[in-house]
Amino acid sequence: MPKSKWGIRMKYKIEEMESSDLEEVNNIYVEGIKTGLATFQTEAPTWENWDKSHLQSCRLVARSESSILGWVALSPTSSRSCYAGVVEVSIYIGEKYKGQGIGKSLLTSIIKQSEENGIWTLYCAIIRENIGSIVLHRKCGFREIGIREKIAKMSNEAWHDVVLMERRSKVVGID
Repeated sequence: MPKSKWGIRMKYKIEEMESSDLEEVNNIYVEGIKTGLATFQTEAPTWENWDKSHLQSCRLVARSESSILGWVALSPTSSRSCYAGVVEVSIYIGEKYKGQGIGKSLLTSIIKQSEENGIWTLYCAIIRENIGSIVLHRKCGFREIGIREKIAKMSNEAWHDVVLMERRSKVVGID
């Protein structure tokens, strides 16, 4: 059982994300934005925009009693039907809950759920300096497939690279 930042053991469950979770999901996303390592976005999207850009299935949260500790969701990478089983992973953990295994629990759960939904490739683009996220994805079977150099600038005008990673299912799309 993971411990909180203060060393207290926490109980949590991985559950389906509900629309009522939006405020806490957004708060965690905003924490990620503030780090300058999690996303190139500068503000959280509206629920409508977020909902449209993510699959209706494969949206999970780590919930401790009534609090959201982190979340993971999948987005299509293309509108072409031949790529229906290729999706992008977004995962965010609340700042005070990082390093406690919550990310691994969420990522492991979304891998299982994605395979149950016929998805054969999980893809992510991680800002190169976000070492924790890169390590987490490697632990869950992702491999580095490339680097996009100087792909985007943040508000500080510094260029950033992203590490491209993917995980191919061992049970879906193997024929």
